[in-house]
Amino acid sequence: MKLYTKKGDTGTTSLVGGKRVSKEHQRVMAYGDMDELISWIGLLRSEVSEDLQLRRIQIFLMQASAHLAADHEVAKLKPLDETEISFLESEIDRMTEAIPTQKAFILPSSPALSSKCHIARTVCRRAERMAVRIEDKSEQDKIAIRYVNRLSDYLFTLARYLCHTFEHEDDYWIP
Repeated sequence: MKLYTKKGDTGTTSLVGGKRVSKEHQRVMAYGDMDELISWIGLLRSEVSEDLQLRRIQIFLMQASAHLAADHEVAKLKPLDETEISFLESEIDRMTEAIPTQKAFILPSSPALSSKCHIARTVCRRAERMAVRIEDKSEQDKIAIRYVNRLSDYLFTLARYLCHTFEHEDDYWIP
């Protein structure tokens, strides 16, 4: 089977369920940003030695992305597990206990891995903004939005945690 179908050559693609839409459709934009986020998480995963459950996060994002790519409830899609939001919260709390109290806004800097977390965080925020723009949100879409909102907090905390782990100080922006 060939990878290319040529069906998208006119600027359209199919949602889960088969409906053809413009590649500028809200759902396509939302799951496109999620795809970028999954890739950034993969880069982090490739560089982090500590088990931070990044694969688990990627798997949830893939499931969330599939729901965002559906224009209606699709029986074959596994429902999103809301306990994954609680998992992120517990990880945020765990890392927060291990790092100094934040004193001001943070400027991303060394180590590079910490800055990559900040890039992933900003992509996460964009994915969230795009998902929020979907007009006909399903309950699964709403769970995905709550998850990426919490994931951006996780990525911010992870950036600070890695900075601390590598014995770098946060670079504070003091106006």
